[in-house]
Order: sequence, then structure tokens, then C-alpha cells
Amino acid sequence: MLRGLAAKQSNKTLIKGRQFTAEITLWAVRWYLQLPISYRDLKHMFSDRGIQVNTTTLSQGIQASAPDLDKRIRPHLRMTNGSWQGDETYIRLKGEGVYLYRAVDAKGQTIDFLLSPKRDAAAARCYFKVLGKPHPIHLRTIAGDEAMAMIRKGQVIDAPTNGMVAQRDFIAILFGAAA
Repeated sequence: MLRGLAAKQSNKTLIKGRQFTAEITLWAVRWYLQLPISYRDLKHMFSDRGIQVNTTTLSQGIQASAPDLDKRIRPHLRMTNGSWQGDETYIRLKGEGVYLYRAVDAKGQTIDFLLSPKRDAAAARCYFKVLGKPHPIHLRTIAGDEAMAMIRKGQVIDAPTNGMVAQRDFIAILFGAAA
């Protein structure tokens, strides 16, 4: 069934130059960012549905789409109460340690974030400069992770906090794709 769907909508690709429809690409993005699964697990999930894809294609598609998801969700964020504080944590991405700085409001909702390889005064100044402004996304999937976390925490207007089907429909509307 999905193979036929992919053939019908092959001209509606979300990512220029990619071989899958917007719907299939959005499935991959949502599942990877929302569930604790690997690219290999995702490949098996698609294979079970008759869609053959390799892990490199999945990785490239998700890394290309995750920042776009973040960008499309931002206009739908609920207003914060004006009070916020900085939050930082050390995480490992692709085997390298980086610092994740986040601005969090009084309710614990993420306002913005920045990744930095260093924890020093220059990194803090950079963080405050980009706060609330668009910034380049290196280590791209973190933008999508933060976007999906904002949905789960109820920060996005008209986006359900739980319910995979309702979230799927909301994200499909953001991208102008069939759900």
C-alpha cells in the first residue's frame, strides 16, 4: 500500500533531490525525533512497510528536515511569561562532547537553545547574542529534537501534547503535506 502511495506522490518530495514523498520523509523525521530509535531501527520499520531505504538516506533526510521543522514550529509557540533563566548541560553528539545552552521560562518551557564546543565566557556571550534570533544549526538533529520536545511540553499552539496521529496531522499541515 505505501509503495503505491510513494509512486503516486513521487513528484511531491519534501527535500529537493530526495527520492521519497513528503509524507514518508515526515514519518522518518517524526519517528526518529520522537522515539528512542536508531537509523537502523527506522530502516527496519520502513522495510516492514515495503519501503526500501538505507540508513545514510534516512540520516541525510532527517538532518536536512529537522531544522526546517524547528523553523516552522517557532511561529506557533505560546507566549512566555517574560521570566526566564539559563540552563546548560553537557551532551555527546557524534562522539564529541558539546554544551547545550537553553533559555527556559518559569514553566520549564524552552525559549531557545545553542550548542557550543566550549564552556567559557565567549560561549556565554554568543548564547545571549543569538537568543531569540535565527542561528546556524550545526549538529542539525538537535533542532528537531527541541522542536518535538516543545510539542510534547505543550508549547506549540494547536499542537496536541500527546497522540501520535494528531501530531502527525499538525506537522503535515506545517509542511503542506498529506497526513
